[in-house]
Amino acid sequence: MPGEEVNLFSPITIRGVTARNRLWISPMCQYSVTARDGVPTDWHLVHLGSRAVGGAGVVIAEATAVEERGRISAQDLGLWRDEQAAAFERITRFVAGQGAIPGVQLAHAGRKADVAGAIAPSPLAFRGMAEPREMAAADLRAVVSAFTAAAGRAARAGFRAVEIHMAHGYLLHQFLSPLSNQRTDAYGGSFENRVRLPLEVAGAVRAAWPPELPLFVRISATDWAEGGWDIEQSVELARRLGQVGVDLIDVSSGGLSPDQNIRIGPGYQVPFSERVRREAAICTGAVGLITQPRQADAIVREGRADVVLVARQSLRDPYWPLRAARELGYEVEVPIQYQRAW
Repeated sequence: MPGEEVNLFSPITIRGVTARNRLWISPMCQYSVTARDGVPTDWHLVHLGSRAVGGAGVVIAEATAVEERGRISAQDLGLWRDEQAAAFERITRFVAGQGAIPGVQLAHAGRKADVAGAIAPSPLAFRGMAEPREMAAADLRAVVSAFTAAAGRAARAGFRAVEIHMAHGYLLHQFLSPLSNQRTDAYGGSFENRVRLPLEVAGAVRAAWPPELPLFVRISATDWAEGGWDIEQSVELARRLGQVGVDLIDVSSGGLSPDQNIRIGPGYQVPFSERVRREAAICTGAVGLITQPRQADAIVREGRADVVLVARQSLRDPYWPLRAARELGYEVEVPIQYQRAW
């Protein structure tokens, strides 16, 4: 309603999807030893399902590789095969059945892939890892196609939101940052060139992803390293991502350079979210050391982000959204199986 105050437990509608609140679960790699060939297991069902039971508005599955060579580790999940998508179906069905929106983060690790055949914008190794192969034109086309195909599989698997991973030093972030991208062709050098592949991927995924479903992008707002990617470039990237149909920017930081100097504190990345939201005129999510209900509620109330995403706090307590609602005095629906405890 016009004039109604927005808070952490206000619903939010993006395209044709309405999340019951603005307290969401970040994608968190599980490195589960039970995972084989990128296929989710009972662990992933219980991990993601318990957070849906716990009251989150959106539950985003971990960084899920779009190519076998794009896995962060051999234990990561994937959506490069139809069998993987089929195995996700029971997870998305359960998450949705508990009132949460099932989402998935599509990712490619690039030079940070701990599997054979790593590729990257330039043949520059991340510290302690093997030197990647510089991507040729065919690799660029293959990556766009892989993201597109994975988005199609995500839709068939029952996901209702997709997030493209352009952060934390993985492949698309590697193209963005001049510290990792030393190409001299149309995909390196200037800002225009460095954002080219990330924008191509976003545009292709948007075209393949159902128009009524939201598309998010996670970025690292800064490399926290001299000469690297920064907040000014992030604002302009966010503006252009909005133009190709991205609906929300999930604002994190760091992960590209082992020499990063991060100034960590409670909510330390919220100012980045606030600036992207204000200057790029796009919805944002805030993440990073948000551990207290009143802290999270204030971020939304003050317009510093449209949603708050939590990770480690939800590992400590899968039911944190329900606890936060009770502490803040908001009425939320508790699963009937648990109502006697609330």
